[in-house]
Amino acid sequence: MFIRQFEYLDALARERHFRRAAELCHVSQPTLSSAVAQLEDELGVLLIERDPRFQGLTAEGEIVLSRVRRVLVEIEMMRAEVAEARDGLTGKLRFGVIPTALPLAVHVTAPFCAACPTVTLEVLSLTSAQILERLANFELDAGMTYLDNEPLPGVVAKPIYAETYCLLTRADGPLGDRVSITWAEAAELKLCLLTGDMQNRRIIDGIFRSIGKTLRPAMETNSIFNLCTHAALPGVNSIASTQVLELFGPPQGVKALPLVEPEARRMVGLVVADRNPAPPLARKLMQTATPLPAPD
Repeated sequence: MFIRQFEYLDALARERHFRRAAELCHVSQPTLSSAVAQLEDELGVLLIERDPRFQGLTAEGEIVLSRVRRVLVEIEMMRAEVAEARDGLTGKLRFGVIPTALPLAVHVTAPFCAACPTVTLEVLSLTSAQILERLANFELDAGMTYLDNEPLPGVVAKPIYAETYCLLTRADGPLGDRVSITWAEAAELKLCLLTGDMQNRRIIDGIFRSIGKTLRPAMETNSIFNLCTHAALPGVNSIASTQVLELFGPPQGVKALPLVEPEARRMVGLVVADRNPAPPLARKLMQTATPLPAPD
């Protein structure tokens, strides 16, 4: 067996297409197909369902792939550790961040970039479920997600900040003279919320359930930008994390009212896969990141 065979199988499982996998590996399609076939011969089982195109992995192929990915990660870690000893940290850090934490991600990435100027940084906007899946599949080095709302299997976590919530409403609207609003009052409004595949929405639904309210939002979006800007429409209000507004504030003509009764907050932090030893880049990110001070 050769490392390249493992890389070809991994690429094929990700791309689910022989030509695209070959292009990703910078080889011809016959070269990739032949190498995978040789791996099948060596193991004595079929790994790929073909008809004649790629149809998926066999049950045996799934078992082999899980081991292959562990081997490839170990090889990459070995290369990274050797390079670190020789040249300092290099390579690419793949960092997944939930959309509501993107405005604050710079507080984590800035000290890392200062400490590791030769490392390339790739920041991706992903849901919390996607972050966990990609960490488990060795497709991410680290993530920034909620720590205390849903289970986090197989990761090491570091708290960074507590997320709080506000209602975005028109400054010249009926709530324009308010300084805060209760969750019960907000439940009676025409609301724009994030879609249900995003954990921020599941958190908000849970808060409303805790006070006996069930929401039927008038509008849903998977865009933080749209969530904020739609609060400028007459009669529409949005619920957002207060931290989303840190960099750019509310849209023109919109004010943010803290949501109270109950006082709700959820912890957001860094997560990396629980592996020993930890990959050098993930380890360094955890070392350089520091919790943000609590708001006054």
